[in-house]
Amino acid sequence: MKAANLGVLFLIELGALAAAAYWGFTLDAPNPVTWAAGLGAPAALIVLWALCGSPRARFRTRGAGRAAFEVAWFGSGAAALFAAGALPWAVAFAAVCVVSKSLAVVWGQ
Repeated sequence: MKAANLGVLFLIELGALAAAAYWGFTLDAPNPVTWAAGLGAPAALIVLWALCGSPRARFRTRGAGRAAFEVAWFGSGAAALFAAGALPWAVAFAAVCVVSKSLAVVWGQ
């Protein structure tokens, strides 16, 4: 089960990036704006993860700071789906994040 949860954790990281891209590309805006948002939103999340979330992060977060960072980072994926009008997907994504991250804390992952 622990190995499966690690796989789910990786997939929800990718899911947050995909959700940010989906939000950007579904904006009701001129084409250059949708392209900028569709590519820029996941790029911003990648930079944040590299700086604060990854195991080799320059500004590695710990404890409550780490929890707040992950709530904001993964929450942005759910928020992006919600903003794009995909409410059922936003709720499902948020639920999977909560369950998987809770198991990770319990199992020390």
